[in-house]
Amino acid sequence: MTQETTPEAAPVRLTSLAHGGGCGCKLDPEVLRTLLADQPVSGPFERLLVGNETADDAAVWALDDGTCLIATTDFFTPMVDDPHDFGRIAATNAISDVYAMGGKPILALAILGMPVGKIAPEIVAKILRGGASTCAEAGIPIAGGHSIDTPEPIYGLAVIGLCDRARVRRNADAKAGDVVILTKPLGVGIYSAAIKRDALPEGGYAEFVATTTRLNKVGADIASDPEVHAMTDVTGFGLLGHGLELARGAGLTLVIDMAAVPLLTQAEALVREGFVTGASHRNWASFGTQVALPTDFAEWRRHLLTDPQTSGGLLVTCAPARAEAILAQVRAAGFADAAIVGRFEAGAPGIRVEG
Repeated sequence: MTQETTPEAAPVRLTSLAHGGGCGCKLDPEVLRTLLADQPVSGPFERLLVGNETADDAAVWALDDGTCLIATTDFFTPMVDDPHDFGRIAATNAISDVYAMGGKPILALAILGMPVGKIAPEIVAKILRGGASTCAEAGIPIAGGHSIDTPEPIYGLAVIGLCDRARVRRNADAKAGDVVILTKPLGVGIYSAAIKRDALPEGGYAEFVATTTRLNKVGADIASDPEVHAMTDVTGFGLLGHGLELARGAGLTLVIDMAAVPLLTQAEALVREGFVTGASHRNWASFGTQVALPTDFAEWRRHLLTDPQTSGGLLVTCAPARAEAILAQVRAAGFADAAIVGRFEAGAPGIRVEG
């Protein structure tokens, strides 16, 4: 009598356990503004240099010696099925907030939520190892953390960084005439939509992982230049949403040159085929009235600008005379697709798209 063997169950796809993925899970930007508007002010804390007032990437607290402490947290559900890659991407995204403020990270705490009984412990371990590998690349330890049982997989970090006070870069300090540099290409949300439907063309996944795991260390480097006035990273609200935060903070109009915006190599083809996230639609519904588009601007082009980025690039504003030198520095740091994508003009806070 022969013994029958039971075939091994197929591994659970991480993306199948989440209703969304990456920074596309962020709350609707206008909903978030409404929620924060009802919260009490931070209070008379003289050392709190950056709080909730400017929609910045992280909080900044001044220490006695002129050094500033930077604190942030970021976490989300999977946008890829490979657990190690998920951990790497989530960690890179969380650490980016410190770099976007002009600081350098010093330690992280892990944030973990897993649906117990649905994901094998060895898969969870791979997620944690992925995050730890990124922290090692950034030169910081994961010094602790917290885990809970959740309906969907969640992973991210709380990150602490340091910065000289003179190097802190808020997202509210752009000046009229400033040139705007974007350090990474757009299209992460579009690729993520294709991944979830098993439709990402060959080579796309490697490109996706490469951009989402590239640490934005260059932010800490260029913050030493006094002609760099403001910085933020482009995440769930897309280029338009985070550009609008810069415009509101400065009280200026941001002009975006659509023809200059860098894209992942297959982003245009995929978005034309309908690979669009729900977050892209929500983003436009939230702030589209504050964006002026050219006549007959195709909807697929608009989706490139509202596409939610996970672990996206930095938006950097700087004096025109320093723009080419700063762009060269960014490219030399490994951001080959970095480009000058716009400028700030005097005018009502909002965005005008050209090209």
